[in-house]
Amino acid sequence: MFNDIGPLELLTLVVLAVLVFGPDKLPKVIQDVMRTVRKIRDFSESAKQDIRQELGPEFKDFEFEDLNPKTFIRKHLDNDELGIKEIRNGFDLKKEMAEVTDAVHSTDSSSSASSSSPSAGSTGGRIDMTKKPEGPGADEERPPFDADAT
Repeated sequence: MFNDIGPLELLTLVVLAVLVFGPDKLPKVIQDVMRTVRKIRDFSESAKQDIRQELGPEFKDFEFEDLNPKTFIRKHLDNDELGIKEIRNGFDLKKEMAEVTDAVHSTDSSSSASSSSPSAGSTGGRIDMTKKPEGPGADEERPPFDADAT
């Protein structure tokens, strides 16, 4: 519950509590706080038991921590009925990405080598949409082009 409180922060809280409540009232305040925490824990445990009883015997081992999606997935994947660990271990993502990158780069270099002279209106494999088209149908009105939208 208080795993992230350091020793300096804890000391600061104690000093602040002594200053606010005073040394004579502080033990009574601590007892009241502890009693309230115990009541809240008892209430939550009884509510959990009531819910388990209402769900029936098939949910006897139901844990409320399983409602957290990460915990639920982790619990069901640890069974490994589908062989997911085998698939995960057999799949090397870095190797696959390197192969795809090499394939893309080799395709780019072969296409740029085959088209040594770019056509009129294209630059380096890109088409310049701001220039007027040439050839048949060039007189037609071009639809508006928004470079930011694409």
